[in-house]
Amino acid sequence: MKVIIDKNIPFIHGALEPWANVEYVEGSRINRDLVATADAMIIRTRTKCNKNMLENTGIRFIGTATIGTDHIDLEWCKAHGIKCASAPGCNSGSVMQYLASALVYLTPKYGIEPVNTTLGVVGVGNVGSKVARMAEILGFNILINDPPRERLEGKQGFSSIDRILDESDIVSIHVPLTFEGPDKTYQLVNENFIAKMKNKAILINTSRGQVVDERALLEQLKKSIIGTAVLDVWRNEPDINTELLDAVDIGTAHIAGYSADGKANGGTMIIRQLAEYFDLPLIDWKPETLPVPDDPVIDISGYKGSDLDIISKAILYTYSIENDSSILGKNPSLFEKIRNEYVGRREFHAYTVKGNNQAVLNKLYALGFKSH
Repeated sequence: MKVIIDKNIPFIHGALEPWANVEYVEGSRINRDLVATADAMIIRTRTKCNKNMLENTGIRFIGTATIGTDHIDLEWCKAHGIKCASAPGCNSGSVMQYLASALVYLTPKYGIEPVNTTLGVVGVGNVGSKVARMAEILGFNILINDPPRERLEGKQGFSSIDRILDESDIVSIHVPLTFEGPDKTYQLVNENFIAKMKNKAILINTSRGQVVDERALLEQLKKSIIGTAVLDVWRNEPDINTELLDAVDIGTAHIAGYSADGKANGGTMIIRQLAEYFDLPLIDWKPETLPVPDDPVIDISGYKGSDLDIISKAILYTYSIENDSSILGKNPSLFEKIRNEYVGRREFHAYTVKGNNQAVLNKLYALGFKSH
């Protein structure tokens, strides 16, 4: 059996070698000629899988170590007997950590008081649910919008998009990219959407770049109609709009979900699904080790300030979103290199907190930190 694997997917090197001929390739270089004689491929979003690539090849299995599948023509694959697997929820903890760092970065900069601030979460699947819970722990008022879930579960607890935009001081987008149907998200955040947002509201997008009309967003940022934006995803990656990058408060290289834990989860889920499909003895496979933080113990007893100040310091100890934004801001032409060579941070559960402020410790435990 022959398997083509994106070389930038970590922690899975060596997993399949006893049973397959494995070739590791740059994701952007995976093409029709390369996969012509392969049986399976393990990819990221950089590899577009459609009829042009796959027709008359030997591919029987496509695994993407990502939560999204918009880079794969699922209908064509299904019609031609190709099994497609993804890793839903694999990086939800990583994106939650990214949003936590963003919120505690923005809070002092803009004088935000969580108790008086409403965060609207658009899309509450694996990622959005964790983001909403995290923000609630930090003290924000939460509104959630998810039409597919609302249709299944009933209206209780959900808000219309109009209410989200009318009442939210911060709007965070966590939707899949879809191009048609009642829940179409392509350019969901368009001129009309932005015009309905509260004056000086903040937009955060970690979903897909095409969910946002970047022209409209840039125009409203220039006019100071909305306060600012935090963007991790961009319309024409890796050739991003540098004018928009300069206009936002935080701009990163599509790495919100790139914790070591998120990457390991994605690879693990795909290896196991491939193993099940090809009947390989790897159903319970997992990476042997993940990198350990240099100092995984956080002693909050030395931290000064309010409870929120202390929680913020603990969050930023694990991850500073400002550093990643600075790296991209100085080198936007190196977007792909920054993303491919990103050193995966560890999530909250890799850190132990100790101290004597039990109220703060309880909130940190709720966020996922370990107890001493």
